Amino acid sequence: MKFTKMHGIGNDYVYVDCLKETVDQPSELAKKVSDRHFGIGSDGLILIKASDAADFKMDMYNADGSRGEMCGNGIRCVAKYVYDKGLTNKTQLSIETAGGIKYLDLTVSDGKALLVKVDMGAPVLTAEKIPVTADTDEVVGQPLGVGGKEYTVTCVSMGNPHCVVILDEDVRKLDLEKTGPLFENHERFPNRINTEFINVLDERTIRMRVWERGSGETLACGTGACAAAVAAMLNGRTKDEVTVKLLGGDLQIRWDRAQNTVYMTGAAETVFEGEIFW
Repeated sequence: MKFTKMHGIGNDYVYVDCLKETVDQPSELAKKVSDRHFGIGSDGLILIKASDAADFKMDMYNADGSRGEMCGNGIRCVAKYVYDKGLTNKTQLSIETAGGIKYLDLTVSDGKALLVKVDMGAPVLTAEKIPVTADTDEVVGQPLGVGGKEYTVTCVSMGNPHCVVILDEDVRKLDLEKTGPLFENHERFPNRINTEFINVLDERTIRMRVWERGSGETLACGTGACAAAVAAMLNGRTKDEVTVKLLGGDLQIRWDRAQNTVYMTGAAETVFEGEIFW
């Protein structure tokens, strides 16, 4: 089976063109290829397929084999893949995901896609739709007890569920290996949760670390960056357009409140191609 390793600011996935390849057991394949010692090494597996509703379809699986609804960094790489490989000549694409159809604009140079802007759609704030168990319709700036400590959290879905924690302490010093799983598996989150820990550096800049359900800490998370930006805006901490600084690089996030649409812009890169026996 042929594959391509790609990353969006360090959030790396193995991509398979299912217009040419057949993957019968994607969960098992995701676990195999994601292993950084015995496999290719990645945060998960993304399958590129034909779609009846959009230009292409993206199916994603986390490193533990669980299905993911959406990946902001992953979908930018899908756009780069289909353009660079000549599967399309469009610079405006629609891609079907388990979190809905997303619309992308490509910045192209010398026949290659360099930057991709993604229309991530409207942030979902209704608790039961995220989902999060709550006594209120929305969870914005509310207390949550985790591991014997109380945090102030804001919950947002960007096609997948996120819990955002704004911290005063430096997130770079946070013991995420300990704290991340406590949030991910907390009883308030019936489908588990992705958790973003952020520092607001100024009204246009935030720093973020992320613990992704099924993958652990990753260098970047596109939907998480969108959720973190929306949370900071909802809590009155930033303007409606911010730079999100992640371990793997920066993303530009803008929330157009008039249209209730979040836009994410960032790079996508190809690392290498190969073949794995499966």
